[in-house]
Amino acid sequence: MTIQNIDKYRPNLHFAPQRNWMNDPNGLIYFKGEYHLYYQYNPNDSVWGPMHWGHAVSKDLITWEELDIALYPDEKGTIFSGSAVIDWNNTSGFFPEEPGMVAIFTHHNEFEGEPQKQTQSIAYSYDQGRTWEKFEENPVLEHETKLDFRDPKVFWHHETSKWIMVLATGQTVSIYSSTNLKEWKFQSEFGQNLGFHDGVWECPDLFQLKVEGSNEKKWVLFVSVGDNEQFDVGSCTQYFIGSFDGSHFEAEHDDTRWLDYGKDNYAGVSFSDIPEEDGRRIYLGWMSNWRYANQVPTVGWRSQMTLPRELTLRNSRAGKRVVQKLVRELGSYFAKKHAIEQLIVNEREMFPVNEQYVQLDLHIENIDANQFGITLHHTDNQYTTLTIDSINNTFELDRKNSGEISFSDNFFKNQIATITNTDHLQIRFVQDTSSVEVFLNDGEYVLTSLLYPDNVCEQISFFSKGGSIKLTDGYISGPKRF
Repeated sequence: MTIQNIDKYRPNLHFAPQRNWMNDPNGLIYFKGEYHLYYQYNPNDSVWGPMHWGHAVSKDLITWEELDIALYPDEKGTIFSGSAVIDWNNTSGFFPEEPGMVAIFTHHNEFEGEPQKQTQSIAYSYDQGRTWEKFEENPVLEHETKLDFRDPKVFWHHETSKWIMVLATGQTVSIYSSTNLKEWKFQSEFGQNLGFHDGVWECPDLFQLKVEGSNEKKWVLFVSVGDNEQFDVGSCTQYFIGSFDGSHFEAEHDDTRWLDYGKDNYAGVSFSDIPEEDGRRIYLGWMSNWRYANQVPTVGWRSQMTLPRELTLRNSRAGKRVVQKLVRELGSYFAKKHAIEQLIVNEREMFPVNEQYVQLDLHIENIDANQFGITLHHTDNQYTTLTIDSINNTFELDRKNSGEISFSDNFFKNQIATITNTDHLQIRFVQDTSSVEVFLNDGEYVLTSLLYPDNVCEQISFFSKGGSIKLTDGYISGPKRF
């Protein structure tokens, strides 16, 4: 294989492994000036296989340095998803001199001739996560009957002075507590008859979020839902808003709420130990879908992560909703290319781009159009279209003509969100080499999608049908030249 083939779809702004397979983000944590990204990794091939924890670090969440493998399989099994924490008060006894990192992960035992078993184990690091020592008394948590028993997300609950673990347990999330990260006590189980159940529940995350414009805080539970052939979208992520008392999580709604309306944001979790003075809850997802993750047309490497996003809650017409905004650190990678201050579009207006990556940020006022939107022209005959339908109040991404799509019959199906208002819209998107992430109404609706064009974007056009639209307060940006 040539370097050109290896790097054809490699992103500029998103983390992707230099070689081989990657999926779920694991152990997201901030410590001593570094953001750590651990991730499910097969170092031997570019398809899903025996799992390790890969490792990368960053100072700004955008530029990542890939480091040595952090956790290897052992006699207890391969290393599935999990989390990491800083043991600030030496509750574990591992850190008598200064705080250090503890990883909590799933051992997946599926050796030949043995039944599948998933248990929770821990490891600790004295060198800022570069090397790890597994606890000699692993596993620290197991279950006699549950086969799906994985993906521990652990955090310190200040109100009760104990560690909390949320764990994916088939079609529910189980909650455990501990004072020392070694001994765990069952507290409660959440999810029966609530939410979406057409796939196995995975990668839970429980945390507090602020409600914008107020002092109110709510607890939010993320749950990813695995692929099911009967469900058209494939793997996806839902969330619940409610309350948590240190033992029980109670949802305040019974409808299903989706984190992302695209097909390519799965298994995401938030960073631990972001400093209080920063105050952000930052999230990162795996940018793929189990419906076609093993078939995407990259060569020698496979998968990338979403851009990191700050999470908040917003009171909307449809009730409280999770809002996602791209982290502010991304701004330093862009320079404005075209300003759009006041522009009436009756049919179509074109802007040249032809950059390695591109960002669009503007407001659209619908004057009297039935449909309107944006087309990303990758080449003369490859394009991706974002369409807002003011009759049906929908927002839709069409990637049928976006480039290479032949690897999956599911890939070309459109991605659709129902929105509450199409009269005034704020839209932001970032297109990288092989993806587009769309944020509508300041992050209230998000659509994440892989693309595999021959060129990133030669032109951007705005169109309207059956009337006109007005574009204001906008700009198209390309790479900043450092």
